[in-house]
Amino acid sequence: MFICKVVGKVVATIKHEKLSGGALTVVHKLNDKKEPVGSSLVAMDYIGSGEGDLVLVVEGCNASLACPAHDIPIDLAIVGILDKNPSF
Repeated sequence: MFICKVVGKVVATIKHEKLSGGALTVVHKLNDKKEPVGSSLVAMDYIGSGEGDLVLVVEGCNASLACPAHDIPIDLAIVGILDKNPSF
């Protein structure tokens, strides 16, 4: 689990049938100083985060378990939205 900042959404005209109801969201991983590190990532979002939100992201098999249908073919999922001023 790691903290990311939402930087945008992905528009998909065609996606896997089990991905309906969620949004493909572009996130950027943050370090402990809230600075972006590495490349942008795409995570599945079923909780409705918006651009600029700080979110918790899980990866691997935990990402599939965080979604309504547990057999969804994803590797990253947003599982929580953090308060506006978290101290980490």
